[in-house]
Amino acid sequence: MGRTVGEVARLSGQTVRTLHHYDRIGLLVPAERTPSGYRSYDDEDLERLRRILTYRELGFGLEEIAELIDDPTADTRAHLRRQHRLVTEHIERLRAVARGLEHLMEADTMQLNITPEERLELFGDFDVDTHAEEAERRWGGSDAYERSRRTVSAYTKEDWKRNQAEAAEISRALAAAMAEGAPAHGERAMDLAELHRAYVTRWFYDCTTEIHRGLGALYVDDERFTATIDAHAEGLSRYLRDAFAANADRQERD
Repeated sequence: MGRTVGEVARLSGQTVRTLHHYDRIGLLVPAERTPSGYRSYDDEDLERLRRILTYRELGFGLEEIAELIDDPTADTRAHLRRQHRLVTEHIERLRAVARGLEHLMEADTMQLNITPEERLELFGDFDVDTHAEEAERRWGGSDAYERSRRTVSAYTKEDWKRNQAEAAEISRALAAAMAEGAPAHGERAMDLAELHRAYVTRWFYDCTTEIHRGLGALYVDDERFTATIDAHAEGLSRYLRDAFAANADRQERD
């Protein structure tokens, strides 16, 4: 028995209007119509829709999708290689932005000793001053905040470049550990968490195990941190939270 357009919309997460549009342009024409004239989709229609949605997710236009699906001579591999390159380049751009955001958020305050041109080069269009104001509201007056403010205010452009490079290296190592299945409570992840804690202490403020545990929790609880960190790898924010907590437990036991 075929499925109605409403059922297919619910199954696929698309709107009924979208499915109607696909029918009108000939991209997804249901196999049958009921005696009352309603659309009826069979299993082959659902498989075709799955392929359409996959190509859409990769950034293909509807005309390209129709060409790929309907033309047996279409060079699907070439299309996919091109889209893979474009997606990969976009990911790398997002990761570069993410690295800039990470060290800004961890610094807590951004009274930077660099020119506006250098700010733009280092941090893009991230609003440094707005972040600094928010950090002062949340943590102003704490010892860690005051030390970070004094320390960061003296950094030069070259200092920030070294900071970014070190942060990126640690982030890559943690993302690789997660991707390779290393448990967050295992030695590899905890050692990297301790490396991260030392990085924060060296560049910003005395990052105690208690502060580091809280920093990991913030990565998950604050959606802005989560979005930034998960740009490196989906789920990395939760992995860091668990690794930071496990390392804090280990350090407090020793």
